[in-house]
Amino acid sequence: MNEVEWERREGISILTLSRPQVYNALNLPMLEELGRIVRELIHSKATRVVVITGSGEKAFCSGADLKERRGMSEEQVRRYIYTIRETFQAIARLPKPVIAAVNGVALGGGMELALACDLRIADEHAVFGLTETSLGIIPGAGGTQRLARLVGQAKAKELIFSARRITAAEALEMGMLNRVAKEETVMKTALEWAEMINQNAPLALAQAKFAIDYGLEVDLDTGLALETKAYEGLIPTKDRLEGLDAFREKRKPIYLGE
Repeated sequence: MNEVEWERREGISILTLSRPQVYNALNLPMLEELGRIVRELIHSKATRVVVITGSGEKAFCSGADLKERRGMSEEQVRRYIYTIRETFQAIARLPKPVIAAVNGVALGGGMELALACDLRIADEHAVFGLTETSLGIIPGAGGTQRLARLVGQAKAKELIFSARRITAAEALEMGMLNRVAKEETVMKTALEWAEMINQNAPLALAQAKFAIDYGLEVDLDTGLALETKAYEGLIPTKDRLEGLDAFREKRKPIYLGE
């Protein structure tokens, strides 16, 4: 059985972390498998939206596999940290929207995985936490950076310094989540969002994500220049003309990603 299950639907890929017996903890083989899939998805025209979730009813992902970690040398720990950081960064940089369907606990690296996604939908009973300081370390897969950018420096420091766990309702209130779903409906909600996004032009989605993500890292004038560059890249596309034709003909557009 694969440690990451990859289900392909029309326009949508569903990636399921599949180690429910250990709350979908991230060991090195799972990370390497996840990284391999993400590399395939970069150039996949068949997938326009990605949904990431966890197997079972209790956990999205409980973070690093600490049993595996205890047997690692310092050099192996460094390799693991490099692998998890680069894998999550690859997810964040996928040229297509990625939705985290958080179906249970998301702690440590599990919360960092959710933060690397573009949109986050959580079960009402989900629990979040960057608990690394209670273990003598810090978040090492983007948590210190992505959380602060998402909820602000003060709130990020509060959560990381205290290692406090928070509910889905708290996460929604501070702006970390896009939606809280009622019990056992998180995948249904995530797939509804994915279907809605899947109807839109894939090249436009990629350029919109690029403009937002990179624009946040620069001053406003530079961000506006990035937006203009992204827009100009869409002008010669067949999808842009298809959108205009469909509007004129009062029909749904058929986007081919060209």
